[in-house]
Order: sequence, then structure tokens, then C-alpha cells
Amino acid sequence: MRHLASVIFILTYSFIGYSQTYEVGGFLGGSNFIGDVGKTTYIAPNNVAFGGIFKWNRSERHSFRGSIIISEISGDDADSPEKRRQQRGYSFKNSIAEFSAGLEFNFWEFNLHTGYPQTTPYLYTGLTYFTYKALYRRGTTIVDYDSAGTVAIPMVIGLKTSLGTQMVLGFEFGARYTFTDGLDGSNPVGSLSTEEGLTFGNVNSDDWYVFTGVTLTFAFGRRPCYCNF
Repeated sequence: MRHLASVIFILTYSFIGYSQTYEVGGFLGGSNFIGDVGKTTYIAPNNVAFGGIFKWNRSERHSFRGSIIISEISGDDADSPEKRRQQRGYSFKNSIAEFSAGLEFNFWEFNLHTGYPQTTPYLYTGLTYFTYKALYRRGTTIVDYDSAGTVAIPMVIGLKTSLGTQMVLGFEFGARYTFTDGLDGSNPVGSLSTEEGLTFGNVNSDDWYVFTGVTLTFAFGRRPCYCNF
């Protein structure tokens, strides 16, 4: 048993020592909402967002990426610079859980195995599916009547840098264009989608939500060979 433990330790250490092909880590930051209630500022985090990230580094210039991020979103007309929204006085809170997959593209080559510090801006996009609470407004009351889900298009720009040979620190701003106008209760979905008198705001413009924060990932896997990509 002692010899088996030694072998496992050596193999694990060797595996980690050549850990450059995959990355796993977390995201921590803030979220904000852009829609028919509250401010329309693109970068204005007012709720905590957190989650996990996985990357498969296929070359020095691109990676396949997946993530799960959870957050509350909220809006308050009192925070808006628009006089009409301030006078209206609406507010809401919702919660979202998103699952995203797509491609991350590095502006410059990024390879932890070179032995030199690495830094590059990057872009990420793909397809996101997220769940949220279906809301509607009855007078001054906001009602949670069901659960719902839809897709969104993530548009992320960031900057990442290596910390040694096995850690990557990043900062990113990511807007999600959703295919719903109901996150703030302004355009109910599901069983209430056809009921009159429940919609308000611009029903021809779908909602956005934004994540701004930092990522910290740890590299692992086999030693990279990017010659085929």
C-alpha cells in the first residue's frame, strides 16, 4: 500500500508538472441589468456574480470554454438619470443561472510553457442558456409566477496574465444579449404572454445583463503540443 501511494503521488506530480492543456477555476464579480427598469449604464455592477470556468486550450490563440455563473439582477428607476423613469418609480429583483459554451480568442499568443510571463487581451463568444424567474407587475407589486429559460449571446472582452506556469488571472467585461424582454417583468412570458395590460416599456427591445469581474484558473493536463493547430 505504501509503494502504491508513492507511485500515485509521483504520477500525480508528473501530471501536474506538465499541466498546460486545460484550465479550471472560478469567476467572481458583479452583475447589472439593462432593460425597461432602472439604469441603462453598461458597466454598473450592483449585485454579486460568481461561478466556475473550464477551458480546453487548443492552440496559443484559441480555447474552447465553458462556464456556469449565478447571480441576482435588479433595477430601480430611482437610480436612472431619466426623469420619466424616476417619476414612474418601478423596481424589480430576479435571479439567473447561466450555462455558456463557446470560443475564446487571444489577440496574441498565450502559452504558459514558454517560461516567460504571458499577457494578452481576449474575446469570448458562443451560446448561453440561462434560467430566471418569470415576473409580472400588477400595480406597484412585482409577482414571481413561474420559472423560465432562454438563450443569450455572450460578448466578452478581457485581459489575462500568467501567474507562474500554472495560474492565469483575468479581468473581463461581458454583455449578454438575451432573447427575452421579461427579466424585469415588463413583458411576461408563458401563461401570461397574451394577457393584456401587463406589458410596459419598449416591447421591441430585448433585455441585456452584464457580468464584470475577475477569473482565476489553474492549468492541468498533458504537456501541450500546438503543432497540429
